[in-house]
Amino acid sequence: MMAELFSVAQLPAHLRELFSIRSEVQLRRWYEPEPGLFLAESPLVIGRALDAGYAPVAMLMDDTDAQNDALLGRVGDIPVYTAPESALRELCKFPLVRGAVCLMRRRELPAAAELCRDMRRIAVLENVVNPTNVGAIMRSAAALHMDAVLLTPACSDPLYRRAARVSMGTVFQVPWTYLGTDTQQGADLAALHAMGFRTAAMALTDKAVDIDDPALLAEDRLAVILGTEGEGLYPETIAACDYTVCIPMSHGVDSLNVAAASAVAFWNLGKRR
Repeated sequence: MMAELFSVAQLPAHLRELFSIRSEVQLRRWYEPEPGLFLAESPLVIGRALDAGYAPVAMLMDDTDAQNDALLGRVGDIPVYTAPESALRELCKFPLVRGAVCLMRRRELPAAAELCRDMRRIAVLENVVNPTNVGAIMRSAAALHMDAVLLTPACSDPLYRRAARVSMGTVFQVPWTYLGTDTQQGADLAALHAMGFRTAAMALTDKAVDIDDPALLAEDRLAVILGTEGEGLYPETIAACDYTVCIPMSHGVDSLNVAAASAVAFWNLGKRR
């Protein structure tokens, strides 16, 4: 069924509230204890969310951008509210990328052990709080041979609008879920080892092996663990890992941004499988 078009002036009060909420945590918890909502921004991201089976609730669309019309045949019979981009920006309090944003239902996430049962290369993010970095890491994981991504609960949510947009919608293509509990500091290394993974901490230490180390590349099942911006991984996490791994640098540079480092690590550690 084709979506029904309305003027944004007809937007009901409850949808107006949802589209204008400043805290995405509120959307995430909207139906607690059931999964909540998230905002998918841009036709590309919305399309990839639909491809992955996420259910749309309502959409805002720039009425002057004809390239968004293709979405109307994909979102089903949900209401679509149109207005000039300036009116949509005033409502949402952010400029829409390519003039479309869709309110969508979240889904239950699988347990980490269930998700990774048959996987050989996974990425683990420890307290990466910047949504731009989370989005960029998810995109690298999807493109560069990671089977899944696990995140500690303190990480920025991959379905936050900015993270999903920076990922170019790949958050809907690479499997992901959370590892550990809200009260636990750092990645749950015991759980990773119980799943059968050897663990590789990306960190600068005197004991770090080169990313081309033959023993590391030969591991059958490997979890690549990356830490938060600035501080990196907890010392306890590094100590509990089977390997500490570094990327050789030049010109006196000591390290890369976590998103850039993830791309190098995933390419090198995932390609020989």
